[in-house]
Amino acid sequence: MYGLIGKLTAVAGQRAALAAILLDGTHTMPGRLSYVIATDPAEPDALWVTEVWDSQASHQASIALPGVEATIAKGRALIAGVQQSSRNGADRGPWTAAAGGEVGCMLVRIMARLLQRATASK
Repeated sequence: MYGLIGKLTAVAGQRAALAAILLDGTHTMPGRLSYVIATDPAEPDALWVTEVWDSQASHQASIALPGVEATIAKGRALIAGVQQSSRNGADRGPWTAAAGGEVGCMLVRIMARLLQRATASK
């Protein structure tokens, strides 16, 4: 399992437009288990993106999909800044929390565990 949490800072006043682009261009991707975009109530231009994948390889492969490339190209002009943290499910060491801090890291851990339980019970 592989998780990412990132904070995107939109160009001033463009948060909703950026969120719409991110949601529209990334519907079904092989290996993606969860994709959540949330606004930050304390920062009017910030979005938090949380992703859980079955593997780091699936995430890397998704970047080359034509739909994802088009979404990146469309949204790039609306992004003023990016911070990201990632973790491989096999890695039991501490998170490198460049973004999201411990709360964000904990969210990805919880989501990964819930998804593992849900897929194990099928």
